[in-house]
Amino acid sequence: MPELADISSEESLVLAQGELRDMQRAVVALRGELELADIRREEEVQSAISVCQDEIQQLKATAASLRDALEQARIARENEVQAAHAASAAEIAQLKAAVGALRGRLELARLELDNALQAERRGSQEEIAQLHATIAAMRAEMEKQAGSA
Repeated sequence: MPELADISSEESLVLAQGELRDMQRAVVALRGELELADIRREEEVQSAISVCQDEIQQLKATAASLRDALEQARIARENEVQAAHAASAAEIAQLKAAVGALRGRLELARLELDNALQAERRGSQEEIAQLHATIAAMRAEMEKQAGSA
């Protein structure tokens, strides 16, 4: 029986060694699968990071574009305000010049009217003086005629 025990020990050993090899192969296979899973996970992480970075860059570009558009709109609005101020200032200057010219013309018209009125008054006074002289002469003539009659 000692032989049977030896054979059985040898068979047990062979079986155990076979099981050990199978387990080692399983461990190697599982390691490979685990490494592949790690690689896939790392690739997925890198892909997600890349997508996020692309999105961040797009958002940054959009933000910069919007900032530029806002700045251009602000500049355009400031230019419009300055143009409106300039136009208003020019219109005010034109209106002041027109008012000044009209005042000058009005003053000139007043002076001409005053001169014409004074000339008319002088003419009227001279005519009145002539009429008084004529009346006085006619009275004297009438008195003379009444005294000789």
